[in-house]
Amino acid sequence: MKPKLNFNISSRIQFEEQALEIFRFQAKNCAVYRDFIKHLKVDVSSVSNISEIPFLPIQFFKSHTVVSNNDAVEQTFLSSGTGGIQSKHFVTDLTVYEESYLKGFAHFYGNIDNYILLALLPSYLERDGSSLIYMVDDLIKKSKSEKSGFFLKNNSKFKEIVQNSSLNNKKLLILGVSYALLDEAEKREIDLSNAIVMETGGMKGRRKEMIRAELHNELTRGLNVEKIHSEYGMTELLSQAYSKGDGIFKCPPWMDILIRDTEDALSLLPNGKTGGVNVIDLANINSCCFIATQDLGKKFDNGTFEILGRFDNSEIRGCNLLIN
Repeated sequence: MKPKLNFNISSRIQFEEQALEIFRFQAKNCAVYRDFIKHLKVDVSSVSNISEIPFLPIQFFKSHTVVSNNDAVEQTFLSSGTGGIQSKHFVTDLTVYEESYLKGFAHFYGNIDNYILLALLPSYLERDGSSLIYMVDDLIKKSKSEKSGFFLKNNSKFKEIVQNSSLNNKKLLILGVSYALLDEAEKREIDLSNAIVMETGGMKGRRKEMIRAELHNELTRGLNVEKIHSEYGMTELLSQAYSKGDGIFKCPPWMDILIRDTEDALSLLPNGKTGGVNVIDLANINSCCFIATQDLGKKFDNGTFEILGRFDNSEIRGCNLLIN
């Protein structure tokens, strides 16, 4: 029987109990994960701590169907494909994703209807299957403001709302990919000192990649804000972590980050050490909750984490076990 997903996790013990319960379910019901565990010769019944759970290399979302049930697929989310083959996340229950991002946003920022949301996501609007666009589109609708929306090639309307419109006791949230925010910052035409500016990452070939500190320095100076907020999510996950400044992220209660040794993918590193980022996302209950990403990061003693870069054009060790 599939475990019941609980978004109202209130303790570490509760999180670990739910993670282990879902692990046992997915080790049996997610075929690609089951085969991966078998190749690793891991005895599922002996796993008693989340540190012992095997993490599925994220590349399997490019080569296999990662699902843990036989339900009909309601939505297939696709990665941008800038690196070649697209990842595919087959979602059999969109209500889980919707509950995850709505509760996640509320956990860090409060109810979305307290905001006017202006989205600068020009490259994503021209393609189907973006989980980011799905989320932002729904947040825009739930903001219940006629001023909220996407601003593709409509810079004049964006400037008008930012500069001249009354917020009617709402907060202003500007959310965009890095290169679109940089475009605005370089113009130095708008003052966003009363807004929350959140970048979702991604130059997407439009600009030279920049380290986070350099990017945020350019944005804070050009947009006149003290801090740049960030969202950490990906096609293969159904939850997001958020940073309210300095690139330090926090997870919602149903998500966690572990750091693995880059030389031994099955070994975890202590807090403060840089390594590969493993994600536990319990909202992935219908696919796989335990993902070894291609990001490099560092976790701190208070549970926060920092993303430091990516594995450059490399495969996560162990991924070739099942790729045909």
